[in-house]
Amino acid sequence: MLDNHSNSSRNRSGKSVLWSLLIFLFSFIPQGALAQFNTDRLLMNGRSALYYEDYVLSIQYFNQVISAKPYLYEPWYYRGVAKYYLDDYSGAESDCSEAISRNPFVVGIYELRGLCRIQQKKYQEAISDYNRALHYEPETSSLWHNRALCRLQQKDYEGALAELDTMSVKWSKNASIPAMKAQAYLQQKDTAQAIAALEQSLELDAYNGRVWAQRAVISLARSEWKEGEQSLDKAIHLLPRDAGLYINRALARFNQNNLRGAMSDYDTALDYDPNNFLGHYNRGLLRAQVGDDNRAITDFDFVLKLEPDNLMALYNRALLLEQTGNPRAAIRDYSKVIEQYPNFWTGLHQRAQCYRKLGMTKQAEIDEFRILKAQIDKRYGRQPRLSKRQMRKRSDEDIEKYNQLAVADEQEMESDYQTAWRGRVQNRRVALDYMPMYVLSTERQQSVVKHYVAFDRHVDSLNHTLPADRQLYIVCTTTTLSEAATQRYFSRIGQLSNLLERAVALSVIQNYADAIDDLTTYLQTDSTSSLAYWQRAVCQSRLNHFNASQGTDVRMKTANVLIDLNRAIELDANAYLYYNRGNVSVERQDFSGAISDYSKAIELDANLAEAWYNRGLARIAAKHTQEGIDDLSKAGELGLYTAYSIIKKYRQ
Repeated sequence: MLDNHSNSSRNRSGKSVLWSLLIFLFSFIPQGALAQFNTDRLLMNGRSALYYEDYVLSIQYFNQVISAKPYLYEPWYYRGVAKYYLDDYSGAESDCSEAISRNPFVVGIYELRGLCRIQQKKYQEAISDYNRALHYEPETSSLWHNRALCRLQQKDYEGALAELDTMSVKWSKNASIPAMKAQAYLQQKDTAQAIAALEQSLELDAYNGRVWAQRAVISLARSEWKEGEQSLDKAIHLLPRDAGLYINRALARFNQNNLRGAMSDYDTALDYDPNNFLGHYNRGLLRAQVGDDNRAITDFDFVLKLEPDNLMALYNRALLLEQTGNPRAAIRDYSKVIEQYPNFWTGLHQRAQCYRKLGMTKQAEIDEFRILKAQIDKRYGRQPRLSKRQMRKRSDEDIEKYNQLAVADEQEMESDYQTAWRGRVQNRRVALDYMPMYVLSTERQQSVVKHYVAFDRHVDSLNHTLPADRQLYIVCTTTTLSEAATQRYFSRIGQLSNLLERAVALSVIQNYADAIDDLTTYLQTDSTSSLAYWQRAVCQSRLNHFNASQGTDVRMKTANVLIDLNRAIELDANAYLYYNRGNVSVERQDFSGAISDYSKAIELDANLAEAWYNRGLARIAAKHTQEGIDDLSKAGELGLYTAYSIIKKYRQ
């Protein structure tokens, strides 16, 4: 007993000495160094939020850095990036200008401001930015590339071609250069040179889907339907999610009397782009052609939601409504068309027929008299068949062309501007995206899986000790906060004394480094907390993803994630921990281990759709495709509907 008391006294004495030493050392740390640390941490948090596409949150972090140190260029620059991805091009341009005024030697800022100006159609100003950038980095091909595209947008085709000739000498193996030349030749109506340039591009890179698509556009314009379809087959193989390619191939197939193939292409296009006008309009015409009248009406209903005054769609819907026994609704649509085209005799005849079906003889005779008076000689009583080998431009409002497939007014090669920030901020395109880890959060989240609420007994026990406004939840994805909610979190965190709670709150605002520090301190006092190990593992994993995107080797840190998850499972195994460990195994390309952990998660909770989904992807990666499809089917059944598009891909 005396020994225990002595040990306790010595421990207290040792801690007192340690704290005294820390305070003594702390007094010698310059306040500027602490401020620098805080600013660096805020900047890192902002960039982490940018990486995870939480642009509003990242702006809040950069605002704090700007308030503390407005003379730094980085927060202005990165805030400009966030605004760019929020489509605030004017605000992003302004922030880039502020960054340039603080450091005029960073090429990336000119590049970003150039993109902002392009989005605002300020092509000449964008060219000025690329000129400045090329002054510092004259051998950066992406800057030459974007400047040439700006010249094309300005219709300065000779200037663009001259610049592209220079680029051809510098980068003779760059396939995008002859592709851009083809675009200039097409604008100058020089089809022969455009085709030659595209062929040269394909010789350099046969895997550029955009070039195959442009080659197809030329074939379609020349009514070379078979050649156009072959080029589109290659383009679709390389760009399988581009709805416009299916729309164009449907046109090629239709003109070769392949109605089934055309219909399939329209269906696929609308799977990828449900609001595609041409897809719904042309599929409606095809459905009417094959007698699928009710579903054709559905397509024209959708078109008219997009464009309520589209008279072509109105007239086609009127014909279908008449054929399906709804003459009153057909009269409504016919009348709107005739109001705009009073001499559209075919429409007058159709409306007269509907009036007669309803016993409205007087109105029918008025329409028929107008037709007779004009001495029109047309066939009556049946809908003309869909015109083959005839298409109309979408903007063509000649009502007599109501039964022709519509095509886009202009089919140009898409301008593919190059930038380090291209696409998603994290710049990590993968073929298949696994569902993310489960983590504790102070934000209740509507699960993408319907009717599923994540539950753990330890979380529930902890919530019984917390007030209603501080409850913890188990969620699978990060929450994007509004500006007001972000400010509330910044204020609230300073008031929290419980380290576990504070760490969870810090996780919500993506301050993973501080969250890890709090959890590490917490585990020093309670080394049996499975929740703390769980939370620290996820925070470290997310921090690893960001650091890896910056070129940091995170293999050791990934091992730490695995250690924490293993410890949490030892203390209190649940489905979410096995699921999370499966995700770590996927990152390490250990698909066998991942499948084993996902299976254990499913064994503990058969309704955990994300586990079925990820196990399906892991099985596909391990070449067990049918088993993977079966798992994805179960995930879809549980409400994770994105599984079905992957099933479709692998069944094809």
